[in-house]
Amino acid sequence: MLTAIHGDITTLAVDVIVNAANASLLGGGGVDGAIHRAAGLGLLQECRLLGGCRPGEAKLTQGYNLPARFIIHTVGPVWKGGHGGEPQLLAACYQQSLALAAAHGFTSIAFPAISTEIYGYPKAEAAHLAVRACTEFLAQPTSLTQVLFCCYSAEDLVLYQQCLAEGAP
Repeated sequence: MLTAIHGDITTLAVDVIVNAANASLLGGGGVDGAIHRAAGLGLLQECRLLGGCRPGEAKLTQGYNLPARFIIHTVGPVWKGGHGGEPQLLAACYQQSLALAAAHGFTSIAFPAISTEIYGYPKAEAAHLAVRACTEFLAQPTSLTQVLFCCYSAEDLVLYQQCLAEGAP
């Protein structure tokens, strides 16, 4: 089941939340910084051992002080006009995160709007792509029964709700 909610991803009691991370995985601004602050120092220590992450990839850590048991870190593409493989890389972020969650038998996952703030990906295009990638993944047998799009702003919530209602063409 795909659902859009308005809230703070660091407060969600799901199996795993997704972190829109930077390539170092060592924390940064936006949702990445918020997750690192809420999870505590143990997250930074574990991330130091992962050797970073390339755009489109996903890596798993413990959730530490978060209500979520685990965190999947994925690095979205920086928007450069859409002609540098950004759609494929962003789709890979969702696909790789979902595959990693399913491989661990998780039933619930929450995503932020990957690449849309600091990385500049157009919000409407990113929302459609996110909903489409998740819908396609859930069409196959999987342990995942709940996929949340956690929207930080009310504006983003409306956008994701519209995409879900339309089926994200």
